[in-house]
Amino acid sequence: MAKHLPRPIKEVITEFPDLVDILNEYDIGCGACLVGTCLFKDIVSIHNLPPEVEKEMMARLADVISPLPRGTVSAATSASPPKTREKTYSPTVKRLVDEHLLIKRWLALIPEVINNMDVTSGEGREVVAGGIDFISSYADKFHHGKEEDILFKYFDGQAEIIQAMHSDHETGRSHVKAMREALKKEDKDTIIKHLQAYGELLTDHIKKEDEILFPWMDRSLSETNKNAIASGFDKAERAMGAELPAQCETFIAALEKKFTHSSK
Repeated sequence: MAKHLPRPIKEVITEFPDLVDILNEYDIGCGACLVGTCLFKDIVSIHNLPPEVEKEMMARLADVISPLPRGTVSAATSASPPKTREKTYSPTVKRLVDEHLLIKRWLALIPEVINNMDVTSGEGREVVAGGIDFISSYADKFHHGKEEDILFKYFDGQAEIIQAMHSDHETGRSHVKAMREALKKEDKDTIIKHLQAYGELLTDHIKKEDEILFPWMDRSLSETNKNAIASGFDKAERAMGAELPAQCETFIAALEKKFTHSSK
C-alpha cells in the first residue's frame, strides 16, 4: 500500500479499478475526474474527510491493493457508506460557485440551440452570436478572469490542478474563436462541433471546481486572504460593468422562454 501513495491517483485506479466504487461511496469522484493529477496520498486532504471516515476508507482501499491472507480479519469496518456530505463555501468562494449556476443554465440550453440552429437568417444568427458572446463575456471574462487574475494567484501556479484549470480555460477560448470564425462563414456543422465540445468541457470543469478545487482552496485560504480576494472580485466586477451579470441573466432567461414555447 505505502509504495502506491506517492503515485498519481489515475495510475493507481487504472491498476486497481475496484477502488473507484469505494471512492464513490465516500463522495470522491476520482474515477470520473478528467484531471487525475492528484497523488493517491493527497485524496484525503483534498476532500477533507473526518479522521474516523478516513481510517475506514483507507483500510478498505488497502484491502483492494494488498489483500490480506485468507482467514485474516481486515481492519476495514463494514459500516454503512457515509451520507453524501453537503459542501459549504465561504462567502468569497461561493460567489464563484453561484456564477456557475447561470453558466449551467446556458449549458442546459445547448442541445436546444443546436437543434434549432439557423445560421442563415438574421434571427438565427443572433441567437448563435448571443450564445458565443455569453461564453466570452460572462463565462470567460467575468468568471474565469477573476479565477485566473485573482483567486489562482494565491496558489502555486505550477500545481498541476491549477495548470489543468488554465488549460480548460484556454481550450474554451479556442472553441469560442472557432465558433466566431465559423459563424462568419455560416458553417453550421463547425459551430455545432465546437459548441458540443465546449458544453462537455465546461460541464466537467465546473464539477471539478465545485466538488474538488474550490473546497480545497477554501480550506487553504486565511480569512485575511479571502477578504482580499473578495475586494479584488469587487474591483474587477466594477471594471467590467455592474450591469453585465443582469444582462447575461436576461439573455439566458429569454432563451429559456423561447425554447420552452417552441417545444409546446
